[in-house]
Amino acid sequence: VLLLLCSGTCPKRSPLLILCFGCLLGLPSEGEGDLEGDSKADTPDVPPSSDSTPQCLNKALEGLSSRWKNWWIRGILSVTMIIGFFLIIYLGPLMLIFVVMSIQIKCFQEIITIGYRVYHSYELPWFRTLSWYFLICVNYFFYGETVADYFGALVQREEPLQFLVRYHRFISFALYLAGFCMFVLSLVKKHYRLQFYMFAWTHVTLLIVVTQSHLVIQNLFEGMIWFIVPISIVICNDIMAYLFGFFFGRTPLIKLSPKKTWEGFIGGFFSTVVFGFIFAYLLSQYQYFVCPVEYNSETNRFAVGCEPSDLFVMQEYTLPAVAQNILRWKTVNLYPFQIHSIALSTFGSLIGPFGGFFASGFKRAFKIKDFADTIPGHGGIMDRFDCQYLMATFVHVYIASFIRGPNPSKVLQQLLVLQPEQQLSIFNTLRNHLREKGMLPPAVLEQ
Repeated sequence: VLLLLCSGTCPKRSPLLILCFGCLLGLPSEGEGDLEGDSKADTPDVPPSSDSTPQCLNKALEGLSSRWKNWWIRGILSVTMIIGFFLIIYLGPLMLIFVVMSIQIKCFQEIITIGYRVYHSYELPWFRTLSWYFLICVNYFFYGETVADYFGALVQREEPLQFLVRYHRFISFALYLAGFCMFVLSLVKKHYRLQFYMFAWTHVTLLIVVTQSHLVIQNLFEGMIWFIVPISIVICNDIMAYLFGFFFGRTPLIKLSPKKTWEGFIGGFFSTVVFGFIFAYLLSQYQYFVCPVEYNSETNRFAVGCEPSDLFVMQEYTLPAVAQNILRWKTVNLYPFQIHSIALSTFGSLIGPFGGFFASGFKRAFKIKDFADTIPGHGGIMDRFDCQYLMATFVHVYIASFIRGPNPSKVLQQLLVLQPEQQLSIFNTLRNHLREKGMLPPAVLEQ
């Protein structure tokens, strides 16, 4: 809302407009141009990241050219990360939640560190302290909402949790308000504008990282397949676009990423659609992946057993006449989720890369190659998850728009939190409603 108001009502280069966009563009003063167009841009330089490639790997590949050396490093680390990803899936939903939270914290740290490195010479008071405090506040809010929505039975059993859930939003607001007051008290006269830049920097980072991480977890509770398939689609597109671009790339795609090519973009698209279609078929056969993740209060564990919905039951489809003439088939048997996987793959291949382009523009604005050097050959964690966050938002909106219906389990958990009198009132109302529909026998009048 603030960005829209600024763009619609403020004159060009006004202080309020600078405040709105300064966190992304890093404008400490007037007259800054972009990285390529203005050699006198006054955005402070960020120290370059060091090479974190293991020495044993460097020695093994020292005879290769830098191009092929980078290819082998990226390939080895990619295979290692994919193996680690499937190991985490094997460990279950709880481990996935912890991993998502850990990745979120690391991405936040990488972006905040860039801001700190750029402006560290100004000795802004409380910048990093307040940034991490706001991260804690926002996580408390989102994870508290998750506990209230999916752990109703546990909340009903533990009295302290009942208090926290009942006043959750008030507590969250009070915590944020304390941080807001701390920021106002930390303002220094000679650094007002710069401090507001960093305040906006922190909040935009929270919006990009924490909100999207919350949506990833929301998708997970709909069923692990809604978590695994979208992430795998982005990974596949990233790998295949790199391979097609490496071996066949000739035509530049976008100036923000000079190494991106049309050949890689198109090859990645078709490869990802095929991969998503096949991968969706494989996972749709197992309850472990298709059932919603629910907390079992009796065993204190997550349960993934259910009767699969129609989305994951094999259906027979009649092919269009053109396809019948080409394939010589009249019908095909598919899981409906495979059709949805085409939509997910299309978005992940055509729109998802724009998350990476956005990140490239951000890095070029601050004259850095990568967000960090956490993963040799790949950069920081944020470099690997820039497209994942955009994909998570799309999947969440897609589920809410085309997939999700009323969730009896969630409604039941909400009912269990109510007072006994409220539960009894709802029970009587529901009983009368079912009797009117003939689903229950009519009440027997007492003599």
